[in-house]
Amino acid sequence: MRNSELIERPPAGPDPAPTGPPNGSPVPGLVATGVLSVALLLALGWAMGGAQWLTHPGFRAWQTVCLAITVQALPFLVLGTLISGAVNAFVPAHVFSKMLPRNPALAVPVASAAGVVLPGCECASVPVAGSLIRRGVTPAAAFAFLLSAPAVNPIVLASTAVAFPGDPEMVAARLIASLATSAAMGWLWLRLGRSEWLRMPSRHTGHQHGHSRWEEFRLGFQHDFLHAGGFLVLGAMAAATFNVTVPRSVLDTFAGSPWLSVLFLAALAIVLAVCSEADAFVAASLTGFSPTARLAFMVVGPMVDLKLIALQAGTFGRAFALRFSTVTAVTAVACTALTGWWLL
Repeated sequence: MRNSELIERPPAGPDPAPTGPPNGSPVPGLVATGVLSVALLLALGWAMGGAQWLTHPGFRAWQTVCLAITVQALPFLVLGTLISGAVNAFVPAHVFSKMLPRNPALAVPVASAAGVVLPGCECASVPVAGSLIRRGVTPAAAFAFLLSAPAVNPIVLASTAVAFPGDPEMVAARLIASLATSAAMGWLWLRLGRSEWLRMPSRHTGHQHGHSRWEEFRLGFQHDFLHAGGFLVLGAMAAATFNVTVPRSVLDTFAGSPWLSVLFLAALAIVLAVCSEADAFVAASLTGFSPTARLAFMVVGPMVDLKLIALQAGTFGRAFALRFSTVTAVTAVACTALTGWWLL
């Protein structure tokens, strides 16, 4: 008999009571400390003249723009995360392999063209593209769809036609330049993209046998919406800051130069973060700029803006967002210049 067997063991009994909070909930003392810290910071700011600062017209304008961007984009973010959760829970993975060509180089233009028939905003396309990648779609095709869906869908093309009445060339130019940019970016990722640049949040994808599909849908939607919603707010705050701090006279300074006007309106589209369903009306109001410059505003904006960069950083990682957004902006400007020279 082993010595260990001679050791008297204590009688079996109930497990000791857990010392931590149930279900991994936060420690109540930590929550109370956080709430108290926030309350103290607010009281300190109020005592230092925060009340006067909060009523300043500049802050009121910033608050209005920030809220407008967030409210404008929120329904499309909800739509995108609903679609993402539904794809994750209800659509079998083999469906996507049948819809797209097996050759990745051919899958890119097919995915780019698919954006024509799927209404959506850039806020909706990011979580959908993330869900597609998690389901096995080649990233190049998913990124082509991410760029084309908010730029060439029927709602966007119809709003462009309304904003530019009697100018079908502008609608055609927007469609062609946007499709060319999205396909070019997909092919560039196939050629130059690196898997280590892509940092997607770890989350189970697809239906697990024995689990409720509706519960998986709820959890997937909750995860994607909360994860992307915070980055949407950050992007809206950055865009509102630019709107309030840059004077109107700066816009007029660049309108006279053909090339500077294109670059300026492309940069303006990035920081204004106007939703793709409404940006045509903003572009139409910039009457001092050339048609090609206004086309650049409409092509670059749905593909690269502050809130979209923030959403991409939250979904795919900051390293990817910086590289992808920079190259997309350059490619979009080049495609816009060529299309404008050809059609406008």
